[in-house]
Amino acid sequence: MPRLSNFSTGILNSCTNIAHSALPRACCLCGTSSSKSLCPACHADLPWHRAPQCPRCALPTLDGAVCGQCLAKPPAFDRTLAVLIYAFPADALIQAMKYGHQLALAPTLAGLLAEAAATGERPDVLVPMPLHPLRLRERGFNQALELAKIIAHQLGIPLLPQGAERTRATPPQVGLPWKERTANLRGAFSSSLDYTGKHVAIVDDVMTTGTSLNELAKALRRQGASEVSAWAVARTVGE
Repeated sequence: MPRLSNFSTGILNSCTNIAHSALPRACCLCGTSSSKSLCPACHADLPWHRAPQCPRCALPTLDGAVCGQCLAKPPAFDRTLAVLIYAFPADALIQAMKYGHQLALAPTLAGLLAEAAATGERPDVLVPMPLHPLRLRERGFNQALELAKIIAHQLGIPLLPQGAERTRATPPQVGLPWKERTANLRGAFSSSLDYTGKHVAIVDDVMTTGTSLNELAKALRRQGASEVSAWAVARTVGE
C-alpha cells in the first residue's frame, strides 16, 4: 500500500500534535482553525460512499441491486456498511493512523462509522478484525481494535477485543492478485467463543476485496453467529 506524501504527512502530523490541546484546534486536512478534527468544508469534501451499492458487499451497482458476484457466491457476511470510498483524502487519513502511528486520528475515523451505524440495526456485539501476534508486535497496535473501542463506546454496543484470533501469519494481502487472496487467508481465523443466535459486526479500517472479512465471518458462523455485518471506514470500489 502506498505511503503518505510528504505534504499529507506534514498536515496530519501537525493535526496530531495538537489533537488534545486546548481550543482552537486545527482541521486534520487543511489545518484551519476548527472546533472539530475536520472543518465543515473538509468534512463535506470527503469521498462519501453514497452511490447505489450492493447491500452485501457495498460495491457500486445499478439501483442498489445485489451484485453478480454476491449472487453467484454469497459471502459469509450478510451486509456491509462502508462510510467512505478509499480515495484521497480518506486514504491519507487511514494510512497516517495505520502506518504513521497517528492514533489521534482514530476518533475522527471511528466517529464517521459510528454516526452511519447509529441509524441501522444494532448488532449484539462488535468484533475487531484481528492481527496475528507477530504483526501486532511489529505494529504495536491493532487499528481495527482502536476503531472498535470508540464505536462501541459511542453506540453502547458490547465489544469483544479477543472475539477472534488470527491463527496464521499470512503475507499481506496488499500486492497479491485477487485470485490468490482467498487461498492466502483460507483457515486463517478462529474463535473459541459461543456466538449462538448473535448478530456480530466485524469492524475494520478498509475493505478491499472483502476476503479477510469473509474468512473471519466464516469463523464466526462456525461458532453459531446468526448474522454477520461488515463495518469498514472505507471501501475500495475500483474505477
